[in-house]
Amino acid sequence: MFSLSPEEQQIIGLSLKVATTATLFSLPPGVALAYLLSRAEFPGKALLSGLTHLPLILPPVVTGYALLLLFGRSGPLGRLLEPIGIVFAFDWTGAALAAAIMGFPLLVRAVRLSFDMVDPRIERAAETLGARPLVRFLTITLPLALPGVAAGAVLGFAKALGEFGATITFVASIPGETRTLPLAIYSLTQVPGGEAAAMRLVLISVGVSIGALVLSEWGARSVARRVGGRR
Repeated sequence: MFSLSPEEQQIIGLSLKVATTATLFSLPPGVALAYLLSRAEFPGKALLSGLTHLPLILPPVVTGYALLLLFGRSGPLGRLLEPIGIVFAFDWTGAALAAAIMGFPLLVRAVRLSFDMVDPRIERAAETLGARPLVRFLTITLPLALPGVAAGAVLGFAKALGEFGATITFVASIPGETRTLPLAIYSLTQVPGGEAAAMRLVLISVGVSIGALVLSEWGARSVARRVGGRR
């Protein structure tokens, strides 16, 4: 019977914790930014869109190093946040931050495309009936875009679950603290005789990823059916 060792359970639990935290904290600003890029016209829009997608283009190690410079204990933001108890460097919260930043462009892109598909005439019709902007967004635009929001969350979660380069650069690979599945697999490949344990974690990683995607796909289909009025 296939059973997980305590160390493997810890690695899986930490990976899911990091990916879930990264997705939950990315979703509100991601939806807001996607809506802004989809609906608004303003100077610098192309620049903002480019900066949003920058983590997709830069090597992940560069992103991780930038996070270390900013949020490290000697970095400007790190020194500012440490007195109030917020520490990112070499902590699981830093792994979540790195994963969130790396997955953010994928989330925003999927959600923006979903907002683009919502007919603006529906919003304008609601406006003529006296609906305020926030009411229009919450009752019309967001519900119609929910399948795309769900897809964006899935992409962000999947990216966070597999994030490696930025994470290891920013928070290192500390057992029980920052060593997620990708980092654990990499560490085992560097140890003589660790190939079997690494392959086991690879299989676990594939299983966890497939399970998360199947669950997310089921959730997205459920949202789509409700939005489409089908029960």
